[in-house]
Amino acid sequence: MGIIVRLDVMLATRKMKSKDLAAAIGISEQNLSLLKSGKVRGVRFETLAKICDVLDCQPADLLEYEAEG
Repeated sequence: MGIIVRLDVMLATRKMKSKDLAAAIGISEQNLSLLKSGKVRGVRFETLAKICDVLDCQPADLLEYEAEG
């Protein structure tokens, strides 16, 4: 499985829309959507830090590791 992105859960918990988060951190809604779906190969620490700042959370709240098998 690998890394699971839980950004959609955090957005729901914070009652925030994707477009508002995208605007707050300075990325496009399309790129945020790709990140939410886990279809990106990586994320910059700067972007991750901005997301955590806006959502008042820790990286572990957004990313989860699931072992294969």
